[in-house]
This record gives sequence, structure tokens and C-alpha cells, in this order.
Amino acid sequence: MVYCTSFDSKVGLIYVASTDKGVCKVSVPRQTKRDFLRWLRENFDDNQVVDNRSRNREVMDQLNRYFSGKLAKFTCSIDLLGTPFQTRVWKEVAKIPYGTTISYKQLAKRLGTSRGFQAMGRANAMNPVPIIVPCHRVLGTDGSLVGYSCGLKTKEFLLKLEGSLLI
Repeated sequence: MVYCTSFDSKVGLIYVASTDKGVCKVSVPRQTKRDFLRWLRENFDDNQVVDNRSRNREVMDQLNRYFSGKLAKFTCSIDLLGTPFQTRVWKEVAKIPYGTTISYKQLAKRLGTSRGFQAMGRANAMNPVPIIVPCHRVLGTDGSLVGYSCGLKTKEFLLKLEGSLLI
């Protein structure tokens, strides 16, 4: 089963889905309800998807505490749905500490891969649980705010919130 809900946060309306294994999808305000439902249809049968706020209470609480500057590390379980390469990238991205950033080049080096930075960027763009798996902490080689599926303004907001962007 997939348990879905939405909630208002400091950054706007967020949609959340989880399985019995953990959070599998977080859609931040730039992503629409239609985008959220499309992702669910691509990954689950319609009869598996149910509205259930209580099953997502923990992740909603943690996201709200994060946006209020009261949470630096998410502890909710995650159910990553992606290709083996994508999940490998996301697991490495999840290790980037709060308030720090790395470049796509550093990410590729950490993964010991010969795949280019664009492959890292494409994997990050498909991250189904942004913020929890902090792909916003990955920057261009020159430190620029590049490639964030939730929008560069959101990336800037999150990095400022964490104190890793001082501009």
C-alpha cells in the first residue's frame, strides 16, 4: 500500500507518500498535484494508493521542524524507488551533512564512477524525496546553484536555511 497526504508548510503545499518501508515521495511546491499523482501512477497500481494522513505524520512533523530550523537530520525511514544507479547516487547524497555542500564532481569521485557530472545531475533531478535526501546540497564545480528540480529559488532558500549559503 501507498499512503498519501498533503500539508501546508513554510514553503507551501507539500505532497507526501509512504509505503510500509518508509517515505517514497515528497513533492515540494514547484511540483503540482498532477506531477505527484503521475509519479504515483508510474510506480504503483491505483488500487494500492490510499489517502492516509496518520501514516505520514512523522515525515510531516520532521519536514515542518526542518523548515523552522529545528531539525538538522531526518530520521524517518525512506523507501527509495529508482534504478540501481539512481539509488546509489541518492544514498551517497544522503550522507552530505546539514550545512555543507559538495560539487557534482566530488559526488562522482565519492561514487568512484566514470559517469559524467551530467549523469549525477540527472539522478539528482529524479530524486523522489528531495530535502530528506538533500540533493540541494550538490552544487556546480564552481560553487554555483545549478540543476535543482524544485527550482533554484527553493535550493537557495534551503541552503540559506542550513547556513551553507551566505549570499
